This record gives sequence, structure tokens and C-alpha cells, in this order.
Amino acid sequence: MRASFLSRLPPQLSLLLLLSLRRAWTQEHVGTAPSRSPGAPECPEACSCSLGGKANCSALELPAVPAGLNWRVCSLLLDHNRVSALPPGAFAGAGSLLYLDLRENQLRSVHARAFWGLGVLQWLDLSVNQLESLSPGTFAPLRALRFLSLAGNRLTVLEPSILGALPLLRVLSLQDNSLSALEAGLLNSLPALDVLRLHGNPWTCSCALRPLCTWLRKHPRPASETETLLCVSPRRQTLSLLTAFPDAAFRHCARPLAARDLAVVYALGPVSFLASLAICLALGSVLTACGARRRRRRITVRPLLRQLDPEGPASQEGAGSPTAAATQA
Repeated sequence: MRASFLSRLPPQLSLLLLLSLRRAWTQEHVGTAPSRSPGAPECPEACSCSLGGKANCSALELPAVPAGLNWRVCSLLLDHNRVSALPPGAFAGAGSLLYLDLRENQLRSVHARAFWGLGVLQWLDLSVNQLESLSPGTFAPLRALRFLSLAGNRLTVLEPSILGALPLLRVLSLQDNSLSALEAGLLNSLPALDVLRLHGNPWTCSCALRPLCTWLRKHPRPASETETLLCVSPRRQTLSLLTAFPDAAFRHCARPLAARDLAVVYALGPVSFLASLAICLALGSVLTACGARRRRRRITVRPLLRQLDPEGPASQEGAGSPTAAATQA
């Protein structure tokens, strides 16, 4: 049938038809790779990517962040790997990244500039790692962040300078760390915060818990969550609910100085030192001048006394002696 059909066509047309059929068969069966669709992202090595900018690098035993990240990647799954450190610019080129999952790695250090360039990132999960401390300004570039999980690490201190100002952050997970208190300015820099997960930390019943207890009263949670928020009193060795402390319980605590008061204290310190130094120098100069004046007076009075009584004390002693009295007699 095919031969009879081709025999009826002109020779030139038959030749062109055969060539086109052979090219299509070659691409299909011989293995010629078709061109990548323009919407597919450039995928990092060893990862699998899909349309929409999702790069799946989960559970690949990766020791570091894979190379080849670019602006097409919007979601990066790096969970369950062996990443132990995030160097400066670890995600350079991935400026469109919205979702970053780093759960259950072996993270021990995160450089202060590791997240530079991720200005649109909204979701960051660093849970179940080995972080003991974080550098100031680590999360400052992430102004669009809405979810941050630091759960399951070894953090003992979380200073306000570490988070910085995150105006859109709504969920912060800090459970299962080694935190005993939160700094006063930490929660003040998170105006949109609505969910704060805190259980599993060794909270200490002290004045340092005042900012946290105040925040919990303003953001009531279900009883199932608040019942696990306990602090221990070092003296009595008793457990107490964090939500059970009213503001009156902290009346004995000294309020922290405001920024204006701190500025006055810092200004008065050098001024008072300089003033005391100037007073000491002035007193020393006065005492030195008085001593020099007294010495000059002594030097001036002695010649005058010698001029008034040339014989001096010797003549008076001689006049009063028995020998002189006998001579006069």
C-alpha cells in the first residue's frame, strides 16, 4: 500500500517525504534528546526539578549546598542531608527563592552572610540540627520571612540582633532547645508574630521572663499549648506555668533602662571622668603654687632677719652666760 502510494507521487516529492519520515523516526528511536521546554528550570546537579521552580534535593547525603542554583528555583528541598555549615553567599544566584527546607542536616555553623540575596524568602526551616549559637544579623536580610523554625537545636541564647527586624514573621518555632529566657527586645521587633512555639526548653522563673510572660498574656493560646509551658524556680525547685505570672509578680524586678537613659549614662561617664581629672589637675596646681610661695617667703625673710640682728642668736646666748656677767661686774 505504501509502495503503491509513493509510486504515484513525483520523484522529488517522494524523496522529501522519505527524508522527513526518517528524521522523525531517528529522533524517536535512536535517542536524540528533545530540546528542554523554555519553562523548565535549570536544575542543580544531583537534584530533580519540576516545572514551577521546585528543586528536590532531599535525602541525597549531600555534604554542602549544591551548585547551580539560579533565579528560576523558587522552592529548594535540602532536608535529610549532611550539610554541616552554610558559608557566605551559600544561596547566591537563587534570588527568587521562596521556600527553603534544611531540616535534619548536621548544621553546626551558619555564617552571618549565608542568607544574603534571599530578600523574598518566606519559609525557612532549620529544625533538628546542631546549632548552638547564631551570629548577629543572620536573619536580617530576610525581610519577607513569614515562617522560621529553629526547633530541635541546642540554642542557649537568642539575642534580638540575631533575628533583626522581621516585620512579616508570623510563626516562630523555638521548641526543644536550651533556652532559659528571651531577651526583652526580641519580641518587640516582631510586630506580626502570632504563633510562638516554646515547649521543651528549661525556662527559669526569674525577672528575665517578664517580656515573655507579657507577650503570652497578650496572645492567649489554647490550654493544650499553655499547659506545657513551665518554668522552674532555682530556690524552690518547683514548676510554674508561664501564663500564671501576672505583671504584679515582677514588681520587685528593676525595669531595664530606656534608650534615652542609656544615652545619658553613656554621656555622663566620659564627662564625669574628664571633670574629675580637671579638678584634680586644678587642685594639684594650687597646692604646688602654695608650696612654692611658702618657700619663696622663707628665702626672703631669712636675709632680713640677719640684717636686723647681725650677731644673731649667738650674741644673745653669750650675753646671758655667767662669764659675760662676771666681766661686766
